[in-house]
Amino acid sequence: MKYLGKYCAAFFVVTALLSVAACSSTPTQEGTGEYLDDSVITSKVKSTIFGDPKLKSLEINVETFKGSVQLSGFVSSQAASDHAVQLVKTVKGVKSVKNDMRIK
Repeated sequence: MKYLGKYCAAFFVVTALLSVAACSSTPTQEGTGEYLDDSVITSKVKSTIFGDPKLKSLEINVETFKGSVQLSGFVSSQAASDHAVQLVKTVKGVKSVKNDMRIK
């Protein structure tokens, strides 16, 4: 009976450590907390773009990975593209912006 308690405690510790390790990030995969942070950043970026009358928000796609935002889609001019990038840089939490937008 004494050993059963030790085995249960060891099993609990190993399970807890594996659970924590599974939530950690790698260079190519986000951890749970980072994923939630990126979701918040993406939402803020989309609302910022949507709120700007110079941009057509439905034609700009936003993806975020570890604070780096990628913009893709179509805009009407180079000025609109530059304006979108400048807007995104003002959003809290954005570390960098990659512009993959095309001019139509």
